[in-house]
Amino acid sequence: MIILDLIVGARPNFMKIAPLIREIKRRQATGSNLGYRLVHTGQHYDRNMSGSFFDDLGIPEPDINLNAGSGSQAEQTSGIMLGYEKLLMQKKPDLCIVVGDVTSTMACAIVAKKMMVPVAHVEGGIRSGDMTMPEEINRIVTDSITDYFFTTSETANANLRKCGVTDDRIFFVGNTMIDTLLASRPLFRKPDLWNTFNLQEKKYIVLTLHRPNNVDDPVNLKHLLEEISNSAQGLPVVFPVHPRTRKVMQELKLSGKSELHLTEPLGYLEFNYLVERAGAVITDSGGITEETTVMSVPCMTLRNSTERPETVTMGTNELLGTDPGAIGPAMAKLLSGDWKKGTIPPLWDGHTSERIIEIISKLSL
Repeated sequence: MIILDLIVGARPNFMKIAPLIREIKRRQATGSNLGYRLVHTGQHYDRNMSGSFFDDLGIPEPDINLNAGSGSQAEQTSGIMLGYEKLLMQKKPDLCIVVGDVTSTMACAIVAKKMMVPVAHVEGGIRSGDMTMPEEINRIVTDSITDYFFTTSETANANLRKCGVTDDRIFFVGNTMIDTLLASRPLFRKPDLWNTFNLQEKKYIVLTLHRPNNVDDPVNLKHLLEEISNSAQGLPVVFPVHPRTRKVMQELKLSGKSELHLTEPLGYLEFNYLVERAGAVITDSGGITEETTVMSVPCMTLRNSTERPETVTMGTNELLGTDPGAIGPAMAKLLSGDWKKGTIPPLWDGHTSERIIEIISKLSL
């Protein structure tokens, strides 16, 4: 039996791991010798941001929970590394599979590599060029020690080649997050807030914010929220508040804008029900821009750069930067019906996990 460690730690990881588990189980039913351990680092400890995703995506309970919990970047990284090292000292897998770009991705990749366990990086090679983002550091460190790269775009392939990675280690397979999105789409659930806020299809905006340069400064966050409310032309703005952002929100005294509707973080199925039917999404997340591209929903990203340029060059996403003054003109463009339609990037077809597991089954592990 070949054992794969599947590492999850934060919300985006769950969507990327779920289809891999489904494909492994499908193959096991026909006699495959691939097995797995689902290792939850505990990086996100809020039930609304973690536990519900296991329920929504049909992921079994983790085989191991490292219970790293919260703390500073260094505290989290060290907690995850200590926990994963102890696990590997008991029993090593044949391959450690990390996904995305969160702290757990980097921490577990380092431990595995030091203990002579090969590392595969799902979503390897993406770059924003912004070294102020912790995720960019995670990407660079992880990719520097990865053995096998499963990529989402030709841009990612080119980034890896620039770093000296040879083509025999790069596998352009598509996007596992889109596997989850397309498999879950018939299961999307109307959240209770739909009726509470009297929402109508294509007549509201979904907002998500969590990056430090947008939410850590209360004055800047207040300015952003007021610009969004003022430019929405009366459309409701639904804002599921990330735990990080909620802490800063408690310091704010907004000017009572009725357009802005704050809510707790939503489960995956409820959140994407909202996104699919929204007139637009305003976000600073990378993953959401991929989902809006596939669902043909206009998207505005409040960042100066993106590690997913295909959502801009091919999809429905536009980079607005972090200046609140850019929001008004973008909203005017949207509400005039002049937003681009976009196309779906190559191999974002719902079959990425099948390609990944097929490749892994042929590796000499």
